[in-house]
Amino acid sequence: MAKITLICGLIGAGKSTEAFKLEKKGQTVRFAIDEWMVCLYKADQTGTLDYPWMLERIQRVENQIWALAQQLLKIDISVILDLGFLKQDHRQKFYDLAAAENFKIETLLIEADKGVRWQRTCRRNEEKGDSFSLVVTREMFDFCEDLFERPEGGELEKCKVIQN
Repeated sequence: MAKITLICGLIGAGKSTEAFKLEKKGQTVRFAIDEWMVCLYKADQTGTLDYPWMLERIQRVENQIWALAQQLLKIDISVILDLGFLKQDHRQKFYDLAAAENFKIETLLIEADKGVRWQRTCRRNEEKGDSFSLVVTREMFDFCEDLFERPEGGELEKCKVIQN
């Protein structure tokens, strides 16, 4: 039976690396928000980070990703959603969408020490390998640190936690 895998964690924890690993196992399609945002909107962004501007576009992209995910799941192809999932209400939205369609869903919480994550982020910025989509500045890194709501309680009990 096809399933949805939510990849959750902070920048540099290894979310994209884990998503690539899962994708290589087959019969799974990976959706990464950074890839979509860079492809569709990077050329339109000017100046410093404009959070409301980005959120509005992220919502559009997520709506399209969900439409495609539904089609795939209905033909028994699993999906990996590498959408950041920094906030609990964001994850809940996808739990609710999955429940409404009776889709199986799991959450992987990918964790690593902050110093290790920053080093990985700098290395990814320099090497521009498979998991690179955009340069992550220290400002962006720190901004996401402040936004993150780690799963807790019943949500955490349902997560598979991967320490990197």
